[in-house]
Amino acid sequence: MRTGAPAPTSLPARMLKLTRFDRYIARRIIVPLVGTVAVAAMLLVLDRMLRLFDFVVREGGPVWVVWRLLGNLLPEYLGLGVPIGLLLGILLAFRKLAINSELDALRAAGISYDRMLRVPYMFAALMAFINLLIVGYIQPVARYSYEQLRYELRSGALGASVKVGEFAQLGPRTTLRVERAEDNGRELYGIFVRAEPKSGGAITITAARGAFLATDDPDTIQLRLREGSLVQENPRYSAPRVLTFQEHSLPISLPKMEGFRARGQRELELTLPELVRTGGDRATPAAFRVETIAATQRRIIQVVVMAVLPLLAVALAVPPKRSSSGLGIMLGIVMLVGFHKVSEYTERVGGAGRLDPVWGQWVPFLLFCALCVWMYRTLAYKPGGQPLGAVERWLERAQKRAAALIPRPAPADAPVAA
Repeated sequence: MRTGAPAPTSLPARMLKLTRFDRYIARRIIVPLVGTVAVAAMLLVLDRMLRLFDFVVREGGPVWVVWRLLGNLLPEYLGLGVPIGLLLGILLAFRKLAINSELDALRAAGISYDRMLRVPYMFAALMAFINLLIVGYIQPVARYSYEQLRYELRSGALGASVKVGEFAQLGPRTTLRVERAEDNGRELYGIFVRAEPKSGGAITITAARGAFLATDDPDTIQLRLREGSLVQENPRYSAPRVLTFQEHSLPISLPKMEGFRARGQRELELTLPELVRTGGDRATPAAFRVETIAATQRRIIQVVVMAVLPLLAVALAVPPKRSSSGLGIMLGIVMLVGFHKVSEYTERVGGAGRLDPVWGQWVPFLLFCALCVWMYRTLAYKPGGQPLGAVERWLERAQKRAAALIPRPAPADAPVAA
């Protein structure tokens, strides 16, 4: 080797070294990719938000619990949002290159479609790693936290407010009824309380208004009552004792809440390594073992499918000549979401034992991969090949047939039959 000559670089280093063209493609991809992931996640979260608000209000819980519930649902939505973001990020970037005739110039300069896929596959590898973390580790733990919050809401462990107009049990020996509540339950009106002390007897209290106050003891709350009467009954008294008060505090012992179940009793709450261990353990009950095997296959497929999304995106990004329709965008979303739903369905059917838990999911995946590869090869290697052209021609023929079935109104000057 000559002195001063640059050392040869390895093949991985040359592959990772980005040219100016690669950086240009990366800038075109990253903006729609990040924007699409954010918008998809927000739309999916908003779809669930109203139902969660209704659930929390019905259970009488604080409003801030809704945001915790939505935060625990976000990883589940990102499991679909990340693939959609990758698909649309690459598709919109290459579609803009095609519409602006930049793609024709690149092809004329000798840059093949395979070379153009270098940067998209870098993004695909990054998104596959992120999706592996989401569906393999973050999503199961977040799902368990979501179920735990729902349990605490139903059991009252989050301090759910007393329902107005109903008798509520506050502890094992205290019954409360409230006629009206204001200021998000902070001010109570028309209060009736009946308590039965361990020493015997009973205490009945009515008050015009009151409020709950926290104490240093987390297992005890204080009910501060104003403008009421207290009737104390006891077998030792010849007659009940009656007391009128302006302010009276009543300590209430909260019931001991049963702890939530341990994580791992459902396959949705198991991380990917836990699913593999559970599915391979012969001591696991047969039904649960089949469910874990089906869940394992689907999570692996959710990561591996990233390998074919760049092919599908590029194939759908290039519209036919003299056309700028957005059919490819719609078709790409429909194909990916449809595949996601098919995979979800086969997981449930396979987990129920009505379908092979492995091949029931890998056969649709392999068919989806074959379709993506065929569409890309048609575009990249077949002269004049346009995967979208055939779809547009089919839609045009369908539109003409539908129009022929619709009867046309007669002209205004047409003769009317006698």
